[in-house]
Amino acid sequence: MVSGRLHRCRALWSLALICLLALLATGPVAFAADAAPDLGPTMRFGIVRSNAPGCEPICPEWISAEGSIEAGTPALFKRMLKTLGGRKLPVVVDSPGGNVEAALTLGRLIRKNKLDIAIGKTVFSSCQPGAQGCQDRDARYFGDVIDYGAMCNSACPLMFVGGIRRVAGEWAYLGVHQITTTYIRTKLQYRTTYRIVGGKKKILNTKIVSRKNAGSYKTYEMSKSVEKKLAAYLKQMGIEQGMLETMKGTPASEIHQIALDDMLAMKLVTSTDAVGLLTAASLCEPGRLATNCREMPGDKPDGLTATAAKPTPLAIEPEAARRDEERRDEDMRFVVVRGTNPLCNPDCPEWISAEGAITPQTPQKLRQLLATLGKRQLPVVVSSRGGDLFSALAAGRLIHEKKLDVAVGRTDFVGCDPGAWNCLAKEGAYAGLSIDAGVECDSACALMLAGGIKRLVGPQARLSLYLMGQKQTVKAYLDEMAIGPALFAAIERRSVERRLEPGMMLKVGLTTSLQSVDALTGATICEAVPRPQNCRIRPSANAEADAPAKL
Repeated sequence: MVSGRLHRCRALWSLALICLLALLATGPVAFAADAAPDLGPTMRFGIVRSNAPGCEPICPEWISAEGSIEAGTPALFKRMLKTLGGRKLPVVVDSPGGNVEAALTLGRLIRKNKLDIAIGKTVFSSCQPGAQGCQDRDARYFGDVIDYGAMCNSACPLMFVGGIRRVAGEWAYLGVHQITTTYIRTKLQYRTTYRIVGGKKKILNTKIVSRKNAGSYKTYEMSKSVEKKLAAYLKQMGIEQGMLETMKGTPASEIHQIALDDMLAMKLVTSTDAVGLLTAASLCEPGRLATNCREMPGDKPDGLTATAAKPTPLAIEPEAARRDEERRDEDMRFVVVRGTNPLCNPDCPEWISAEGAITPQTPQKLRQLLATLGKRQLPVVVSSRGGDLFSALAAGRLIHEKKLDVAVGRTDFVGCDPGAWNCLAKEGAYAGLSIDAGVECDSACALMLAGGIKRLVGPQARLSLYLMGQKQTVKAYLDEMAIGPALFAAIERRSVERRLEPGMMLKVGLTTSLQSVDALTGATICEAVPRPQNCRIRPSANAEADAPAKL
């Protein structure tokens, strides 16, 4: 009897009990979440090949990223990156914003994969991502890019800062504002089953049996936890905290467009070039292919998506071109070179080869090399995509102080490349030839060129220039270099980087003649009277060995 009653009692206390509880859950943090339906289509990604005339079969390619950023956007981006097989294509983004967490994830993915990014719109020539029956067999679309009217607003700048090179031109629009956080009230109905053992409640399991939306509310100020998270992210990406302060100081109902000068000061952009800096057809000329030039697709079975198709011989860079591409991306290197043309032996001209990106170390490297030359004045042959503005000004001042001539050109080394560990200078110089066909001197490089006494940019070379956010600094520098106000006025009207035509450069005083680099390094210049200072000096029999000139 007793045991039976205990059993029934035990069974009674084992009945399932139902409890109701209303919980508050924080939803995804998003910019202007209440306006989400007006943000337009979800971001779509597509691999686009330039339709510029004359660039086939090696046209440049890029990743088009257009639309609002939503929670599932990073997964779509990851999926697309897998199809590239490790290729590094620049991202061209046009987005009104969206989900903050997703934007942070996209930014980290872009940085992890070492991709460049620019604000721009892709103008598709036939069809675009998402259109039924549009996609190529090799998963590429065709089009062009513009930056007029392109935007990167709200959460988009958090994606944008992940880029290695970050490009925003004069006509692009980048804006930020406060975060809108949505808190969602959810009514949960759950069942808890428990048993009384020894007078104490022992929970066996808890299971949610229903979930109902109980309304929501929003806050329009950044919480301390979100602020701390964003500050850490921006610091990781190398961005000044002024961007975060601008976000906090702008109401969620407004957009604060950040001026180009402020973007540079915040390190939000690395260049205020037009989007064409990353997508122009000129990047893919035979012999000097950029990393995003088209890979020729191989034969694939029907129905397979193109991955990293093996290029045909037309798209394979020769070893010399590959080394040249690497030199342009590395820190600027200064090397004393002696011409190897048989017409000039034994009195061949010498010059200083200056190739690579301009960095804070560049002026010191140049100063060290010049110290090894004593009073000799060798011309500088420069090839560079640009770099740090203030370092370029310092290098230009050093060139001006030493009264050196400068020409845009590239050195093709004969026998070995100075970057190789076993490549040694003979009698203080490396052997090489100078050329200027297709050579570029962009952005800060043009200001370094301005320091020269003679300044030469041949008709086959390319020079582009724009104001990099430091108008008064650049104006004062050009005055110091005795270059008239016409150049400053010309580039002030062109705050987006543009190639300067030879006649225009001569007219405004940036160049001193229309001659090419051969005027300073050609095989026959040492026959002239008086003999140029950079013609080879043959060492005497008792001369000490020259120090290798490589920095």
